[in-house]
Amino acid sequence: MTTMNAVELVKRAVKERLPEGGFAIDATAGRGHDTVFLARTVGESGRVLAFDIQPDAVESTRARLAAEGLTAEVVLDSHENMARYAEKESAHCILFNLGWLPGGDHAVYTRAESTMKAIEAGLDILRSGGLMCVTIYSGGANGYAERDALIPFLAALDDTKYEVVRLTFHNWKKDPPIPFFIIKL
Repeated sequence: MTTMNAVELVKRAVKERLPEGGFAIDATAGRGHDTVFLARTVGESGRVLAFDIQPDAVESTRARLAAEGLTAEVVLDSHENMARYAEKESAHCILFNLGWLPGGDHAVYTRAESTMKAIEAGLDILRSGGLMCVTIYSGGANGYAERDALIPFLAALDDTKYEVVRLTFHNWKKDPPIPFFIIKL
């Protein structure tokens, strides 16, 4: 039995909703792990679009894709601008892993203002029945400001349009990740 961690739970949810030939967005490319996972899941006939504001992250993601023989559109831009690159109601799945770039400068991290704009843009891009996963990593350099802004923001999403599920690792010490699963109705 594998451990129940945020990454594995998100992957399981994505595999249930993202078809081969589908369209997925990695809103926070980072080192490319999710981008590669999405590219494998959609296969050669699918489309993956990935964003990051750090050139190092974009280069890492492109290198990881090339090493795996996979393709995706990797864009050096903020996730809040994703509507410039994708049509409304076109994506099957959108992933966010918030915080900072692993192994990168901890002074550069996601912020509530741009993340909320990105989530709003993503909800327009998400198709009916589509899944958005937002995993909040708090503590450390970025503190709790993003978490404390996003939790009520996500709780206030219109329940006639979205189903929002929050997962809590209840007995974890310190600052466990907080995955949210949003399904567009």
